[in-house]
Amino acid sequence: MPGNKVSKQKSCHHCKRRSASAPDTSTIHYEKFWLYRHCSSVQQRDRQAQKAGQLFSGLLAMNVVFLGSAFVSSMIFNHVAITLADVWILLSILKVLCLCWIIYYLLGTSRQPHAVLYRDSHAGPIWIRGSVLLFCSFSILLNVFQIGYSAILIQCKSRVEIVFPSIEILFICTQAFFLWHHSKDCIQVQHNFTRCGLMLTIATNLLLWLLAVTNDTIHMEIESQLREVEQRFAGKAPLSHPCLRNETTSCTCPNTTICKVFQKGYILLYPFNTEYCLVCCSVLYVMWKNVGRRISHHHVPLIKHKFKIQGVVFGPLLGTAAVIIGICVFMMYQIQATGSAPNRQVFVMYYSYYIVLLPLMSVGAVIGTIIHALEKRELDTLKNPTRSLDAILLMGAALGQIGMSYFSIVAIVATDPRDLLNSLILSYSVLLIFQNITQNVFIIDGLHRQPFISPDKEEEMKEEQNHEACDQRQVSVLELGQEIRKVSLSYLHSYSHLNWKRRALREISSFLVLCNIILWVMPTFGAHPVFENGLEKSFYGYSTWFAIVNFGLPLSVFYRMHSVGGLLEVYVTA
Repeated sequence: MPGNKVSKQKSCHHCKRRSASAPDTSTIHYEKFWLYRHCSSVQQRDRQAQKAGQLFSGLLAMNVVFLGSAFVSSMIFNHVAITLADVWILLSILKVLCLCWIIYYLLGTSRQPHAVLYRDSHAGPIWIRGSVLLFCSFSILLNVFQIGYSAILIQCKSRVEIVFPSIEILFICTQAFFLWHHSKDCIQVQHNFTRCGLMLTIATNLLLWLLAVTNDTIHMEIESQLREVEQRFAGKAPLSHPCLRNETTSCTCPNTTICKVFQKGYILLYPFNTEYCLVCCSVLYVMWKNVGRRISHHHVPLIKHKFKIQGVVFGPLLGTAAVIIGICVFMMYQIQATGSAPNRQVFVMYYSYYIVLLPLMSVGAVIGTIIHALEKRELDTLKNPTRSLDAILLMGAALGQIGMSYFSIVAIVATDPRDLLNSLILSYSVLLIFQNITQNVFIIDGLHRQPFISPDKEEEMKEEQNHEACDQRQVSVLELGQEIRKVSLSYLHSYSHLNWKRRALREISSFLVLCNIILWVMPTFGAHPVFENGLEKSFYGYSTWFAIVNFGLPLSVFYRMHSVGGLLEVYVTA
C-alpha cells in the first residue's frame, strides 16, 4: 500500500536520524591498566581500569593537599622557618603545572579524534558557569588591587607579593576559559592523564582556598593601624598586635587616596576569591567523575526546561520584601557596627531580622517537602554525578554554619543566656540550624524527582515514541497509538490535579531563592556579627574564635550561593 510505504520511509528516516545522533560504539576507546591486562572481558577490564585510575589520581590529589596543608600550617605556627613567601612559591609551582596541563588539554587531548563523544547535559549548568565567570572577574580585580597595594609599599614588601598575584591572574583566566567551554566533556582518550590533571587542579584550588582562609595579613595591618590611631588619641604608646610580625607595624599604608582604594577594594573583594576556588573545585570534580563515562542516548533529556516567571506572585513579592529590608538592615549595620565603638542596638536589629526571616524559610521548606511527599512524581534513579555532588556540597557546606551555631550556643549557655542580646543570638543559632536542615531536605528531595512536562510537549513525546518504535519493530502501529493515547490521557488527568502543587513549589522555591541571595550578600560584603559582637571572642579567645570563624564563614557563604542554584533547579523542574 502507498500509505504503508510512506509511513515506513518516515519511520526509517527517524531511525537514521536517531542513529546519527548516537555515537558509534566502534569509536569508543576502552580504558586499559597494567594491573588488569589479563581480564577476559573488555568491559570488565574497562571497569577495573576506571576504578584504578580514579584511585591513583585521588592519591595524587591527597598527597598534594597534605603537602600544601603542612606548608600552610607551618607558616601559621612557625612563621620564622616557613614564611608566606615559601607558601606562595609552592602554590606558584602547582599553578604552573596546572596551566601546562590545561593548555595541553585544550590544544591536544580535546582535539583528538573521538575524544569527546558524549557531553553530560547535567554538568556545568549556566548558573554555575556564570558564577565561575562572576567570581573570576572579582578575583582578577582582587589580585590587581593586591599588586597595586604591594607596589606602593614596595620598600617593605617582598617582590614575591607582586609576582604571585600575576601568576594567579593568568591561572584564574585560563581555568575559567577551560571550565566555561569543557565542563560538560566526557573525555574518552588519555583517561589517566586527564584524571591526574583534573585532580592536581582540584588540589591546587583547595590549597588556594585554605591559604585565603588562614592568611589575613592585610586585615591585621589595617587593625594595627586603627589601634595605633586610637592609642595616639588616648595619649598611649602604640602596641603591636600579638599575631603580627615585628615589621608589620612599620609597613603602613601612606595617607594617599590610591593606597586606601587598593586596601579597601582588597578587603571588599577578598571573600569572592574563596568562593571562586570552591566553585571551581565542584565543577572540576564532576569533570573528573565524567572521564571515560559513556552516556546512553536514552538518558539524554528530550526537553530542556526554561526559567519562566509565569503564575508566580506571592513568593517573589515576599522574597523581594525580605531583600529590601535586608539591604536596609545591612547598610545600617555597616554604618554603625564598623565604628570604633559599635552600638549594641545594631546587633539587636541584625539578629531580630534573622529571627523573623529564618522561621519563614523553614516553614516554606517544610511545606515544600510535604508537597513532594504528596505528589506522584517518580524518583530519578539514573546515575548523575552532578546531582550527587550537589547533595554532598549542600550537606558539607551547611556544616560550617551549623558548627559556628553550636559553638555560639555553648558560649551563651555557659555565660548569661538571659541577657537580651545573648537570648537573640541563642535563638538565631537554633533557628539557623533548623533552617539549614529543612532547606537541605527540600532541595535534595526536589533534585531527585522526575521533572514535570507540560501538555504542550505532547507532540515531542509522540515523536519520541515514534523513535523508540524503530528499536522495537515488533510493536504494531495500532498498539503504539493506543499506548500514546493512554499516556496522554493519564498525563493530562494528573496535570490538572497537580497544578496547585506545582504552583506552590514554584512560590516556595522563588521565595527561598531571594532569601538565600540576601543571606549570601550580607556576610559576603562584610557583615560578620559572629566576630564583632565580642561574646564568642571573649569566651573562646581571639585566636581560637578567629580560626573557627575563618573556617565556618566561607563555607556558610558558599552554602547560600549553592542553595540558590539548587533551588533554581527545583523551580525549573516544577
